[in-house]
Amino acid sequence: MDKIVMKGGAELHGEVPVSGAKNAALPILASALLADGTSTFRNVPDLADVATMLKVLRTMGCGAERLEGRKKDVCEVGVNGHITPEAPYDLVKTMRASVLVLGPLVARFGRARVSMPGGCAIGARPIDQHLKGLKALGAEIHLTEGYVEARAKQLKGGTVNFDVITVTGTENVLMAAVLAKGRTVMENCAREPEIEELAKVLNKMGARIEGAGTSIITIEGVEGLTPVEHAILPDRIEAGTLLVAAAISGGNVLVKHAVPEHLDAVMDKLREAGCTLTAEAGGIRCKAPKTLTSVNITTTEHPGFPTDMQAQLMALMCVSQGTSVISENIFENRFMHVPELHRLGADITIQGHTAVVKGVKTLSGAPVMATDLRASASLILAGLRAEGRTDVSRVYHLDRGYERLERKLRALGADIRRVKAKA
Repeated sequence: MDKIVMKGGAELHGEVPVSGAKNAALPILASALLADGTSTFRNVPDLADVATMLKVLRTMGCGAERLEGRKKDVCEVGVNGHITPEAPYDLVKTMRASVLVLGPLVARFGRARVSMPGGCAIGARPIDQHLKGLKALGAEIHLTEGYVEARAKQLKGGTVNFDVITVTGTENVLMAAVLAKGRTVMENCAREPEIEELAKVLNKMGARIEGAGTSIITIEGVEGLTPVEHAILPDRIEAGTLLVAAAISGGNVLVKHAVPEHLDAVMDKLREAGCTLTAEAGGIRCKAPKTLTSVNITTTEHPGFPTDMQAQLMALMCVSQGTSVISENIFENRFMHVPELHRLGADITIQGHTAVVKGVKTLSGAPVMATDLRASASLILAGLRAEGRTDVSRVYHLDRGYERLERKLRALGADIRRVKAKA
């Protein structure tokens, strides 16, 4: 099993590019099911989750491959009428986002059999809102032997009012509604940039969607869609992580391709902590202060502070002056990185869904273990500041959402390397 080995203390300087957004690439790859022919997607990050989605599509009978050589950021998905509309448990269990094929399969092929994703390390994350939305469009839903079976000869437009805001639920129902007969109105939708990106792709395929990025999305169903070529937008969470890397190391870094309007809440907190954030033509620059100031953070749905940046900001608060109160309102188990930060010398107290972080002058390197995707990033960020050597194990979590993060940090001056597992 690979691990990341690093020595802290180096200030990061220079420029670093952001890869394509994982959370945009996954639903967009699934959307290729909605049209016969070959869709081509560029700027697709080389991540474990993307590889899993491509495998799910191949299992169904699609041609789904990443191109080699100079075009390795390009994925092609070829679809014909001969599809096996099933996503098996052995794939869905490794990546919950596999459930995103449910909506396209029902809409296009009239049936789908997709394994229930179950829970995950950071919380239950049920799909009841996905099923509620599909039922509202006329799908018959049955739960049998751990699978969701959905059928509909022809989905029909309707009103879908989500009980809670759900990103993948919004995406799944949106992909189903584009081929439903008539008008669909989706209310209480998630507003993330990745949903706007999915709607943009679907509209390029011939869909008629308005309102993506707001809480109400309106879709006029069409009879069919055509394949598309599209470049995936930059990953705002990777960009935010790299900005924090500059801040925690005391450095000055230009994060290339980062989109400022996608990171307003994160940039506001970094400024509050004392950093200088400037939007430049090539991205966002973060210049760290001599002394960081503690700030309070409350996670909430977009456009509020993203839960996917909570662990990274907590690492920053560990070495900031003062006391920070961090409230997690999205996932119930998203403080699993705290015991590992304790091993590095952090002063953190958990009180239910709130963490109280008292800044310390120094962290000390130690062996730590990643528990989930964003937790792994927080440990690497803390390791940038810790005195001595930090070993981060279980970095397969990191590889789900960050494309060669250790290489990007090393290019900025970090003393960091990946140690490959022994065969």
